[in-house]
Amino acid sequence: MATRNFWIGVVSRSHVERGVKGGFIQLNHGKKAPVQRLRQGDGVVIYSPRVDYPDGEPLQKFTAIGTVVSGEIYQVEMSPDFKPYRVDVKFLKCREAPIQPLIEKLSFIKSKTHWGAAFRFGQIKVAEQDFLAIAQAMGCSEPFQGNPL
Repeated sequence: MATRNFWIGVVSRSHVERGVKGGFIQLNHGKKAPVQRLRQGDGVVIYSPRVDYPDGEPLQKFTAIGTVVSGEIYQVEMSPDFKPYRVDVKFLKCREAPIQPLIEKLSFIKSKTHWGAAFRFGQIKVAEQDFLAIAQAMGCSEPFQGNPL
């Protein structure tokens, strides 16, 4: 297997719940490019700035975590004018974790004052140490240490 990468996707909690239930992830409103970066075995954690998109109640928590199953991209038709791209993910049981206690220790957050800017593009490749810190806060770091799932 190639080098394992670690990612954060930015998705509202209500959309995360659909993805976890269906075992998939779609990013940036279903665009193809973000999911094309994901490979089999990559770790992915989801950060939810809000409960619902676009104007839901603020949440600011990591809400799901898992491993990319195959990396095969597929498209689904949710409506005639919305056909998002997806990749299957094996999600793990975990608890949601607020971002506030983690801000100081996460290396991808360059400005600790304006930390939200780190999430503005909807997908972030992160260092393994950052991913593991988030996984630990979510109560499920062990599956990501050592050999990939």
